[in-house]
Amino acid sequence: MWGHRPESGYTAGTSLAGYKVEASDGHIGKVDKHNDEVDASYLVVDTGVWIFGKHVLLPAGTITRVDSENEVVHVALTKEQIKNSPEFDKDKHLDDRDHHTRTGDYYGNNTPPGAPGTGPAGTL
Repeated sequence: MWGHRPESGYTAGTSLAGYKVEASDGHIGKVDKHNDEVDASYLVVDTGVWIFGKHVLLPAGTITRVDSENEVVHVALTKEQIKNSPEFDKDKHLDDRDHHTRTGDYYGNNTPPGAPGTGPAGTL
């Protein structure tokens, strides 16, 4: 869940900050912060006006494809899944292991079965 998928096209050490983020059903915002630490990789996405300026934490395992040429990150989630994700305060939750666990549980249990890179139970 917290690591980049080999098939995503992500190159270690590449900053994704500023990239546009596309859910399976449309644009959701831009990457505000990117961390690519082993087993702790994530994106903080600024959703802008889409959900009233909310920031969301997306584990790197939700990334299906990185388009470096166009600076776009594609994720295996719908807008609704992202909108309903655990509340995230980047000043409070960024290094909070419990919040990361809750977020990982949410996305692991809410990824559609058969989505790219998911196991038989729909987990990443």
